[in-house]
Amino acid sequence: MGRYVVVRLLQMIPVFFGTTFLIYAMVFALPGDPILALAGDKPLPPAVLNALHDRYNLDDPLIVQYGKYIGGLLQGDLGETFTGQPVGELLSDRWTVTLQLALTAWVFELVAGVALGVIAALRRGGIIDTLVLGGTTFIIAIPVFVFGYTAQIVLGLHLGLFPTSYEGDWPGSFILPAMVLGSFGIAYVARLARASLIENLRADFVRTAQSKGVARRRIIGVHTLRNSLIPVVTYLGVDFGNLMAGAVVTEGIFNLPGIGQQVFQSIQLQEGTVVVGVVSLLVLVYLLVNLLVDLLYGVLDPRISHG
Repeated sequence: MGRYVVVRLLQMIPVFFGTTFLIYAMVFALPGDPILALAGDKPLPPAVLNALHDRYNLDDPLIVQYGKYIGGLLQGDLGETFTGQPVGELLSDRWTVTLQLALTAWVFELVAGVALGVIAALRRGGIIDTLVLGGTTFIIAIPVFVFGYTAQIVLGLHLGLFPTSYEGDWPGSFILPAMVLGSFGIAYVARLARASLIENLRADFVRTAQSKGVARRRIIGVHTLRNSLIPVVTYLGVDFGNLMAGAVVTEGIFNLPGIGQQVFQSIQLQEGTVVVGVVSLLVLVYLLVNLLVDLLYGVLDPRISHG
C-alpha cells in the first residue's frame, strides 16, 4: 500500500506541471494588455507601463513567466493581482465558502443519491423505481440557473424555509444552494447505485448466500452494497472537483462570495494570476481526491489489491 501511494504521488508531479502549464499558457495567451485594461481610458506614461510589465514579468517569454510562477507557487506564493493584493489573501475567505458549499452538496449527493438508488433497485419496476428514474431524468434536463431561481423563489421567498442569499452562517446559508448544486449529481449517483446494485443482486455469490439462509438485509448491506458503491465512489471523487469548479452559477444566484464568483470577475478584469492560482488549487484537489478514491476501492472490495 505504501509503495502504491508513493508511486501515485510521483505520477501526480508531471500531471500537475502539465495541466498548470497548459492553463497558464491559455490564460496569458488572451489578447490585450491587462495593464492597459486596468488603466481604462486613462493613458499611462511609458515609464509606468514598462515598470508594471517588469514587475509582473509580462515581457518575459512564456516559459520564463511560468517558471517564475511555479517557483513562487512551490514556496506557497500564488502571486499578486495587478492592484498589488496577494492572491492567497484574496482567495482565503472565498476558498472557505466554496469548500463549505461543495462539501455540503457532496454529502447531499452521497446520502440522497445512494438512498434513492438502493430503494429503486430493491423495488425495480415498481412505482418508486419509476418515480426515481423519471425524477432524475427531469432534474438532468433542467438548466441549473432555472432550477436555482425556481428553488430560490419557491423554497426561499414563498415558503420561507431557507435564506435566499448568503448570510454568513453554515449550514443555514448553504443548504439551499447545496441542494441546487448537488441535485444533478444526485440524479447520476442514484442511477449508478441502482444499476450497480441490480447487477450485483444477480451475481452467483448472492444466490449462494440466499441458499445458505443468510438474511436479505445482510446480503444487501454487507455483500452487495459495498461492491455496488465502487462506481458511485468513482463518480463522487471526480464530482467533488466539479462541484468546486462549477459553482459559478449557483454562487451567483445565491450571492455566495466563493471562488467561482471571483474567477468570473477575474476573467473580466484579465487578472490571469488569480485564474491560474484558483485552477492550480483545483488541480491539486482533483489529484488528491482521485488518489483517495483509488484507495477506497480496496476498502469496498478486498479483492482489489494495490500491491
